[in-house]
Amino acid sequence: MALKINNTPVAGKIFTGQVVSDKMANTIVVELSYTRRHPKYHKIMKKDKKLYAENNLSAKIGDQVKIREVRPLSRLKRFTTLEIIKKI
Repeated sequence: MALKINNTPVAGKIFTGQVVSDKMANTIVVELSYTRRHPKYHKIMKKDKKLYAENNLSAKIGDQVKIREVRPLSRLKRFTTLEIIKKI
């Protein structure tokens, strides 16, 4: 069963992250933060992943956004903005 946002089905993976850059035209950089345990030393480590997304909702730096996976839009862009969760 697909996830529904505003009663429309949404396909593809969905991530929530913070906008760290909006300097490109129609593109934002979203940083995903998560923690992992080191396989040998068992220390909990913070990891970050940056994803390029289509900025169709005019998100600004610091906003919390929900993005979803789409077909390739450019060489690096594979996501689009679904909603702005928290505006800064």
